[in-house]
Amino acid sequence: MARINPAYRRLTAGYLFPEIARRTREFQAETPGANILRLGIGDTTEPLAPEIISGLHGAVDRLASRETYSGYGDSEGQAALREAIAAHYRALGADVRAADVFVSDGAKSDSANIQSIFATDNTVAVQDPAYPVYVDSNVIAGRTGLKNDRGQYEGLVYMPCTAENGFFPELPTEKVDIIYICSPNNPTGTVATREQLQGFVDYARRHKAVILFDSAYADFISDPSLPRSIYEIEGARECAIEINSFSKSAGFTGVRLGWTLVPAELRAEDGEPGELQKMWTRRQNTFFNGPSNIVQAGGLAALSATGRAQTLEIVKYYMENARLILDCLQSLGLTTYGGTNAPYVWMKTPDGMGSWDFFDKLLHECHVVGTPGAGFGPSGEGYFRLSAFGHRENIVAATERIRDQLVR
Repeated sequence: MARINPAYRRLTAGYLFPEIARRTREFQAETPGANILRLGIGDTTEPLAPEIISGLHGAVDRLASRETYSGYGDSEGQAALREAIAAHYRALGADVRAADVFVSDGAKSDSANIQSIFATDNTVAVQDPAYPVYVDSNVIAGRTGLKNDRGQYEGLVYMPCTAENGFFPELPTEKVDIIYICSPNNPTGTVATREQLQGFVDYARRHKAVILFDSAYADFISDPSLPRSIYEIEGARECAIEINSFSKSAGFTGVRLGWTLVPAELRAEDGEPGELQKMWTRRQNTFFNGPSNIVQAGGLAALSATGRAQTLEIVKYYMENARLILDCLQSLGLTTYGGTNAPYVWMKTPDGMGSWDFFDKLLHECHVVGTPGAGFGPSGEGYFRLSAFGHRENIVAATERIRDQLVR
């Protein structure tokens, strides 16, 4: 008799973004003709840069000729792309080598798949609020118990990110084994300082823990004093894995291309340096044949000098959207965070309103969709996220509706 994985039963509700979509569909059905503007999911909207399109087309054309056709590539990614990613990091002052780079189909899948090289009895610490994949994938992996009456899964260590600590957590007071950090943070839009990251690196080295550092929004950082990679921090190669993506900076949310950095010096408490890198290599060789050759050509084009210039212009476009959202909310006297070095604006809901209640209020009064903070974890209750990803005209229309129609 086939038996299911019981850990799935511990997931107490549907994944956040499908739940948002469900509620929005129901409202649309009840309100035919309503023009709903979506500032919820962080999905890019602007066309790919011309240099990327050229790279994709060239790769397609090469598949049409026997002389230039290519089939399977290395599961770790094409050598030229791995070197280009490493060079990108070195330009930031981060210590990264091509052998550290494992190209994938995106940061979301890597942030879940990377867990397979760690024992299920590791103690995992997550920022709270946090991108839901970090928590849900650890529940599915069997590292947690049930969710308690505080909205927390037993067995996970929650690191509260609050206004009082600038939405960056304090170091765990107990020993943990795996630590998830996202900077720029999704959902709060805040960015860790060098000093804050150094504190976690020192903790990880002291306790032989491993940091899983999600830097998918690094290109949105405009403040030169803020780190864009964990490997700008001394000692990080011994204790950190970094996950990144072309999704938000180059518009590859539907194209699918990312990477994970696993340095040779990285070690677990019960292993030798290099063992985790070998394990991840073995995992990828077994489960993955590498991203599409066509898509990797697009990634290589995105990292060229012309490609970088073009994609960073699109990043600026989204950040101008963020400024418009901030200006709107602040004009209403609402408390806001983020939105200056990240494409997300994190706001405190008015009058102590619950975050799902504010979701319904914004949808019904303004026909605008956002993301309830409670969907990111218990510490997100009382907050709300608005995304700067969208066409400018829709961002302008949404802010005008909020300013004119939101009942205070």
